Amino acid sequence: MGANEEQIRLRVAEVMIEELKLEDVTPQTFEPDIDLVDEVGIDSMDLATVALVLQDEYGIRIDEDDYPKLTTIRRIADYIEEKLAA
Repeated sequence: MGANEEQIRLRVAEVMIEELKLEDVTPQTFEPDIDLVDEVGIDSMDLATVALVLQDEYGIRIDEDDYPKLTTIRRIADYIEEKLAA
């Protein structure tokens, strides 16, 4: 895993924790492959909120049609990295 990918993953976890007011987890301990919908319980509104923050922060566009595949911290970080590389 590259340093940039790790930074993005940690930042996605941080935004998720801040925006959703998650407790008992830090960006370092947030399991990157945990299913955000089934295991954390976020819904489409939560994901939209997080997506807006990340879009502003990284200057990218996260298509609403892509939300269903953004189910883990790692997938969101990979998606951002792809958008930044494009």
